[in-house]
Amino acid sequence: MSIIPFQALACPLDGEPLNQSGSAWSCPAGHSFDIAKHGYVNLLPVQQKRSSDPGDSNAMVAARRRFLNSGHYQPIAEALSSAVFDHTEREAPSDALLRCLDAGCGEGYYLRALAQAAPNGQSLSLMGLDISKWAVQAAAKQDDKQAPQSRWVVGSNANLPVQSATLDRVLCMFGFPMYHEFARVLKPGGVLIQVEAGPDHLRELRDIIYPSLKPERASAPESPAGFIPSGTENLRYALTLSDTETMTDLLAMTPHFYRATTEGREKAAELKTITLTVDVRVVRWARV
Repeated sequence: MSIIPFQALACPLDGEPLNQSGSAWSCPAGHSFDIAKHGYVNLLPVQQKRSSDPGDSNAMVAARRRFLNSGHYQPIAEALSSAVFDHTEREAPSDALLRCLDAGCGEGYYLRALAQAAPNGQSLSLMGLDISKWAVQAAAKQDDKQAPQSRWVVGSNANLPVQSATLDRVLCMFGFPMYHEFARVLKPGGVLIQVEAGPDHLRELRDIIYPSLKPERASAPESPAGFIPSGTENLRYALTLSDTETMTDLLAMTPHFYRATTEGREKAAELKTITLTVDVRVVRWARV
């Protein structure tokens, strides 16, 4: 098994291939992007930003790192890895290299778990992308500086700095799918894997922080343009948290932190212990 950083990057300004030379990536037109000291590259031009510091803050990234590294979502990581490697022995790519992008990688937890779960004989080419520079910086810091496993990139799912039809897998973890871009960068037969919250995900916490919960709409998702369904798996388990710091970290790493009322956040901060339902769906879409 070998794991190497993904190479087929594209210029975010003109879409042309990027090539690495020394400490920078550049395209034929001369656009150049320096590699940061921690090993990542920022491919998010100012004109593609909606704010001066988009994405998760440094504090949110730190909270997510502490929570995930405690193993609370390890079953999700295991289900994701199974979905990534399912049927790979039947695909038999010509170069036996599986190229995978985590679109919205956060601090890199799921991509690191994927690398550890790779079966014997399976070679990987990995890339993690996030719009938050703090998230990408945290991911790059945790990689092996002597032999990095992943290419870490600051960028946007809406304009992926990736050459077309170069990926076998795209992961979207609780994120914002941009199906047209995912379809563009996936090879025919490649697979988009989405992990999304089910109707009961963290319901016990939501019952506390919200005055009322909106009813869930029970409808089967329509196939995005360019994709056909390739299977859905449901994962459900109980998670007991018994310290205030972990519960605070969980709340801080979710959108609920900003959506909850002040009263709701105060109630959550007073909790000493809580048992939560983890309810997620792993949905696979095949690129046609």
